[in-house]
Amino acid sequence: MSTFDEDLFKKGLEQRKATLGAEYVEKNLAAADDFTRPFQEAMTAWCWGFGWGDDVIPAKTRSMMNLSMIGALGKMHEWEIHCKGAINNGVTPEEIRAIIHVVGIYCGVPQALECFRVAKKVLAETAE
Repeated sequence: MSTFDEDLFKKGLEQRKATLGAEYVEKNLAAADDFTRPFQEAMTAWCWGFGWGDDVIPAKTRSMMNLSMIGALGKMHEWEIHCKGAINNGVTPEEIRAIIHVVGIYCGVPQALECFRVAKKVLAETAE
């Protein structure tokens, strides 16, 4: 029995790959085992199929929202992944900087410094 909607999963998988890169997504799904696979499938369907699966908000804007929210939560591993995805979705370095400024205002300077540290790493990697 499946724990997710197959159509949402397919839509989500397409969006997830478009944002985070097919190689990254396929690696995550391949690494899933019996314990983690249900979550990977449900997250792909729910987050990427349902949450990202309509045309109401452009992918670039969703990426900017994600950087703000994940930055506020201080989940830097996820922030790094979504920073790469944001660049894939057309977010510029200047827009990333402005997002980090807002994170600093509402979440504190230490969190903004963490975001800058990770953003510099991601931007250096994408420039290569």
